[in-house]
Amino acid sequence: MPAERVSSPARDRAAEMSGDPSAVEGPLEGYHHETYVIPLPTAVAGARPGRGKCREPRSNLLWFDRRCFASEETLLSALQGRVTGIPELIEVADGVRLQRFVEGRTLGSLHRSGQEVPDSIAAQILGLFRQLARVGTGSLEVERECRPEDRSAEGDTAGFLERLVCFAEERVYRENLERFPGLFASLGLDADCFTRLRQHVTGLRRRPFCLLHADLHRENFVVDDEGRLWTIDWELAMVGDPLYDLATHLYLMRYPPAQHRLMAKRWCEVMEEERRGSTNGWEEDLPRLLDFKRAQSVFTDVVRATQVLDTRPESAGPALEQEAVRVRQVLTAAARPLGLDTVPTASEIMSSLARWRRTGARGVVRPGGAP
Repeated sequence: MPAERVSSPARDRAAEMSGDPSAVEGPLEGYHHETYVIPLPTAVAGARPGRGKCREPRSNLLWFDRRCFASEETLLSALQGRVTGIPELIEVADGVRLQRFVEGRTLGSLHRSGQEVPDSIAAQILGLFRQLARVGTGSLEVERECRPEDRSAEGDTAGFLERLVCFAEERVYRENLERFPGLFASLGLDADCFTRLRQHVTGLRRRPFCLLHADLHRENFVVDDEGRLWTIDWELAMVGDPLYDLATHLYLMRYPPAQHRLMAKRWCEVMEEERRGSTNGWEEDLPRLLDFKRAQSVFTDVVRATQVLDTRPESAGPALEQEAVRVRQVLTAAARPLGLDTVPTASEIMSSLARWRRTGARGVVRPGGAP
């Protein structure tokens, strides 16, 4: 028998908007929203029938990244005609807009992590960076989530990175010490890690700011039937150091080494053509920003490991081992920027996670947002 659908406000809203509850598909995988796909009403689809995404923000989320813009839909609306290959917005009622669902397959389903990406796709990714470079600090009038005093001055890449470090320190590490009593410390992670991280990444060169997607990985790229690349999930977009967007992209994409180097080189060519100075000091600063991403991943992946274990009580053993191996990998990769003298073994990490499962304050979730 098919699994019974669990009702939720998001699903009920999708069913109401579609007019046919049986036509609702989902929920789609996604951390920030509960998302369903529905047929677009004929009255608004016009000559272009299709499907739309109906979604609601998930409550009580742990936020791992800063947010810059108050609404993804408002940002996408402002980018129409300026950035190609982004979801179209469809007004289905007064004040109600849906993102048109992009039909196709994710890049990750076509070329999994670690595999080389075809040149045709790589060229389109570089084209996206070119278009983002054209959207400068003062050319985007969209409501911001962060307060003016929390925004870095134009070109202040050091200040931009400091705000990212502060978010990881205050909102991912400090605010979750109570929820994960002793867990961070048992892995060798303490407040001094952030002091050492700041020392490790200091000295960034100035670069002109532009719009960043800030989450360009294989599951946020969709390839349609004609081979066109679409970029989805602009939830974490921000204005800042363009080299940070490249570092995030390279870190998340896991290109083979040769393509990693080639993409960095071609990115530099594209960015200098579009906005001079965008690559200032990139050879020294890109490794620093990649190290920041490695350090950031340690804290977020530890938290995510606990979330995985919370949802799999029936398979605690295999899941515990799998998450311990993954946490050790990110700890090893970040040992230098975090100043870790030693990295616990997978067995030691399993013990730490198991102890948290027995004694930790599970279920205490702090809502997130911009600092």
